Amino acid sequence: MEPQGECDRLFEDSDFPAEDSSVFSSDFTPISKLQGHINWLRPQDICESPRLFPLDQTKAHAKQGILGDCWLLCACTMLMKNKHLMDQVLPPGQLWWGEGGYTGRFLLRFWQRGGWVEVRVDDRLPCIDNKLCFSQCLCPMAFWVALLEKAYAKLHGSYEALWAGQVDEALVDLSGGVAERWSLRLSEEAGEEMEEEQDEEEGKKEEKGGTPTPARGRKELKLPQAVREGCAISCSLHNSTGGVSELWQYHAMSVLEWTDVQTVAGETECLLRIRNPWGRRCWSGAWAENGTGWNNIEPACTLNLLSRTEQGEFWVNLKEFLEEFDEVTVGYPISDEGHLQSIYTGALLTHRQETSGCWVRGRSAGGCRNSSSYSSNPKFWLRLNEPTEVLVCLLQHGTEEQAALGCKGTRREDATPPGGGGQERRHPHAIGLHMWKIEKKHFNLSRTLNRPPCACTLSHAYKREVVLQAQLNSGFHLLIPSTFQQGAQARFLLRVYSSSPTTLSAVKAREPVQASGLEGEWESSSCHGSWVPGSMAGGSRNFPSHRLNPRFPLAVTYDPGGPNIRITLRQNCPESACQAIGFHIYKVFDRGEADMSLDQEPVESCVPHCYTQEVSLACSLRAGAYTIIPSTYQPDLRGHFTLTVARRIHRKVVQSQENLGRAIQEISYISVMRC
Repeated sequence: MEPQGECDRLFEDSDFPAEDSSVFSSDFTPISKLQGHINWLRPQDICESPRLFPLDQTKAHAKQGILGDCWLLCACTMLMKNKHLMDQVLPPGQLWWGEGGYTGRFLLRFWQRGGWVEVRVDDRLPCIDNKLCFSQCLCPMAFWVALLEKAYAKLHGSYEALWAGQVDEALVDLSGGVAERWSLRLSEEAGEEMEEEQDEEEGKKEEKGGTPTPARGRKELKLPQAVREGCAISCSLHNSTGGVSELWQYHAMSVLEWTDVQTVAGETECLLRIRNPWGRRCWSGAWAENGTGWNNIEPACTLNLLSRTEQGEFWVNLKEFLEEFDEVTVGYPISDEGHLQSIYTGALLTHRQETSGCWVRGRSAGGCRNSSSYSSNPKFWLRLNEPTEVLVCLLQHGTEEQAALGCKGTRREDATPPGGGGQERRHPHAIGLHMWKIEKKHFNLSRTLNRPPCACTLSHAYKREVVLQAQLNSGFHLLIPSTFQQGAQARFLLRVYSSSPTTLSAVKAREPVQASGLEGEWESSSCHGSWVPGSMAGGSRNFPSHRLNPRFPLAVTYDPGGPNIRITLRQNCPESACQAIGFHIYKVFDRGEADMSLDQEPVESCVPHCYTQEVSLACSLRAGAYTIIPSTYQPDLRGHFTLTVARRIHRKVVQSQENLGRAIQEISYISVMRC
């Protein structure tokens, strides 16, 4: 216990010292030039009568300093709307300046990967010329923002580590809730995370019945009236616009109010009050302080609305908002009881389940649905007793090294409290979620994954967390989280919120099916084939010409009741020239292979088609005659390939040459037959 009272005995945090090492961590931000110019002062040395919060709550908003952490300050707006959350992050009852027992120590809490982490800091704050150089309150005597910023910097290792970030991540860290971010641009701002997704979506078209088209953005801001007051809304600019006069990119602002007013013409005008954390009014649109938009409403209404604006605040109508801003972030409202409120329906999501998992290279990092190893991803059962609204959140975290160690760490170990160097902020993987409705818990995984999912995120996104909202029927649902890239390693937290009871559990993992690791003896044989444009290159099942592809008859004579066939298709070309490839296995009935109908469903499939050199499938087939049809995704593409079939055979002791000959006859070798 530190001594109390005397100024020279106040708490000093040795884990986050008042030194340049707590401010700077790289040479790539504009503040790096300030090394050696920072001095540290306690609030009582900065002003007279310091306090945590101002008496006038309108002066409690954050004002940004020279640190590029507008994303964090926008998230702080949610705390001002919700006393329950403010008390969670900054616990009440702490002794501050001028009170007996004040020690210079403050406790703050942040939500990290499933639990709240306590962060203790002293109140020595970075200054230049005896003034705070980073964030502060509009009221210069209030210090809750500066202390929160310092604790969050400690959590991340340094102040400089807070330069540039995402509002949705800070909202989750300050609330333990859920936030969603989407682009207001329908094409361009979808950006890099959509480009690579094209291959995956192309592969998904293999599913009969089609698939949703990934949204490049949604040019809308539609929220139920019931949630507008409680949610936290932020908007951001990626480039300077006509309405904004200051030429700054990637700057975030807060939406403080959303109201409808009547114009003199009797129409409804939707207005939003926006706050710039710089503390400066930078809007020159129609609803600026002297803009022409105010001529359309009654003078008394104009006076009332303009009187609500404080330093750095301005009004904009919804049309301008959607045209001028590039991105919007919405934090879900949270009740005093800790329940989320859906931003889609306004319903309270009173039930919550969560579990953790990891993607490990070679075991459970199967990649997206375009990969033949997709089924190796972690799988979870979501069971609903009645139709309900469900919100599924997939949050990735941890280094690749941590993921490689597996998923056995405890939550406390996972949410390592700061003081040991802080968190490592790294580029996230592109992640996504897919869900299938399962009629019964015993099912064929391969056939299930070939069907369109009942719900999914519309693309893999380079975000720390992705959110899937759906209205689901009762019963079992198979939930598969995945990275876009096969072999990408990370830990993840899976959270499910719902309006009625649900259960969430991991599907028991099975070892990868490999012919070499199964009991019994296996026989392999290979043959070569070609796709020839115009005659033997029919493309995928999406095309009527699919049956023009090469066909390879397969006879199965031994059905042990488990995996008995493994098929590998390898295209013989440089990796840079690979086509999207896959194959289907069809049952051949008595009428013969030539009479196979065009709408006949395959019994097994290795799809979606994948841009890789080799795809493979292990399966269990009953005794009988089959046909394997390998294909490229697009028709009329030239290529050469090798098809290898490994089949499980009888294990028996051959005691004579006659028995040996009889045993050999039981093995049906593969042969090539042109269509």
